[in-house]
Amino acid sequence: MTVEATAGAVSRTQPKIANELLKSRVGAAMWFLLPMLIALAIVAGWPLLRTIYFSFTNTSLSSLYTGEWIGFKNYLNWTTLKSGRTVFSGLLVDPAWWNAVWNTVRFAVVSVSLETVIGMIVALVLNAEFKGRGIVRAAILIPWAIPTIVSAKMWSWMLNDQFGILNDLFLRLGLISHKVAWTASADTAMTAVLIVDIWKTTPFMALLILAGLQMVPKDVYEAAKIDGVHPVKVFFKVTLPLVRPAVMVAVIFRLLDAMRIFDLIYVLTPNSASTKTMSVISRENLFDFDKFAYGSAQSTLLFLIIAVMTALYIWLGKVRFDGGDR
Repeated sequence: MTVEATAGAVSRTQPKIANELLKSRVGAAMWFLLPMLIALAIVAGWPLLRTIYFSFTNTSLSSLYTGEWIGFKNYLNWTTLKSGRTVFSGLLVDPAWWNAVWNTVRFAVVSVSLETVIGMIVALVLNAEFKGRGIVRAAILIPWAIPTIVSAKMWSWMLNDQFGILNDLFLRLGLISHKVAWTASADTAMTAVLIVDIWKTTPFMALLILAGLQMVPKDVYEAAKIDGVHPVKVFFKVTLPLVRPAVMVAVIFRLLDAMRIFDLIYVLTPNSASTKTMSVISRENLFDFDKFAYGSAQSTLLFLIIAVMTALYIWLGKVRFDGGDR
């Protein structure tokens, strides 16, 4: 066999071997993922499907297995009176539900926006080299490491209108003229919840953004310094584009958590209509008011809203940044 023939046989064999190797790797990956997919289907997929099914029935806590199929009546139903007037009922025309939707969206947008900005500032500080940086990095994570229930209870004492330390401090500093019921007043309840959430979750955002900053090459900054580029311009033209993937991941994670917020509000402002979110009102109907099917419908809409918002955020980010790269 000539050298040319041997080379031709090898060149024809290489793609075949590469394809077989790729198929082997994909097959091995699927086998490794199979236990996780099964566990995910059991603990997440099945309950989700059951919740969606219950939302189309008249199921209650006392009749979980005997509920009847009623279609979309939990979502929207109408009755025509003898006078000819049509009366609508159901989740889609429920003022309490839309108030909870507005509270949730407002909380998510404000908290995630502020946490992203403050987290970026904290991450930039922690990324700089200074003495004791390791200790500061560990200390900044303490609020995030504290369980949410513990944080909420601690802040509820601090925000108490009678013996809370914040009222006492603000009175001494002359910032307020009288004690404020931070969590009981409709005017300040959402602000109080936002303060606690930002205090607790900003370290998480800073940690994810810091991980992205750690991967930015140092020689980029050295070149910008030699060229005399202003630090603000370096941040917007160099740092921000390079840490964009880390920021997007951080925002998605926090957006999902913020849209599902329950424990913080349930402890701080359990009965306030100005802070009641979709998760809180769903839980009330599921268990407190024995409207299991109605609460399931609310939970289903909550899932759909979160899914749509997440998909829209990813799509807008991809169109904006990929389009800009081209």
